[in-house]
Amino acid sequence: MKNHLMRKNQLLGVVFIVGVLGSVYEAYQVHKITSANKALQHGDVLEGDLFPFHQKFADAYQQGKTGNYKHAIQNFGQLLEAPKQHDEALFTPSQTLKSQIHFNIGNQLFRSGLQRLVEADGAIQEQAKFDYLQARAAYEQSLKLDPGNQAAKFNLSLLHGVIPTHIKTVPQDPSGMEISNLPQGLP
Repeated sequence: MKNHLMRKNQLLGVVFIVGVLGSVYEAYQVHKITSANKALQHGDVLEGDLFPFHQKFADAYQQGKTGNYKHAIQNFGQLLEAPKQHDEALFTPSQTLKSQIHFNIGNQLFRSGLQRLVEADGAIQEQAKFDYLQARAAYEQSLKLDPGNQAAKFNLSLLHGVIPTHIKTVPQDPSGMEISNLPQGLP
């Protein structure tokens, strides 16, 4: 009987030690997440490689905020491919997060189109038309992934108010384009 109680006490002691170690580890994780959230709330860029996905998201957002739309769009686009590029086996973006990424891409394209000047005859520049069409596609993809995204619905309706109803782009002149390494035209 005494030997049986000794084994139970040892087992309970091991369970207690594992519980304490688990609690310490969870407290450390909460501390890391809290410090990262505080940095993001203050507009700071995350340092180190603790949260590479979130760091890239915050960096892309800051680039868009400062008007560097091209790089912001590229960084947001890379986030959609994040699990393939990074060794973050534990983090795969959810459908809602992918919807937010597409929403942010749409926002950057919309802002990029709005900053473009209008032609002398009052027509929209071709690059602005392209940006608007790409923004529309990004908002629609965002809504496809998360139909309840009210911000994407609102921005899509704003976009439809800005672009003409029958927007068409001018076909690009392929005369100077190269296929592979062979120039087009006669030798």
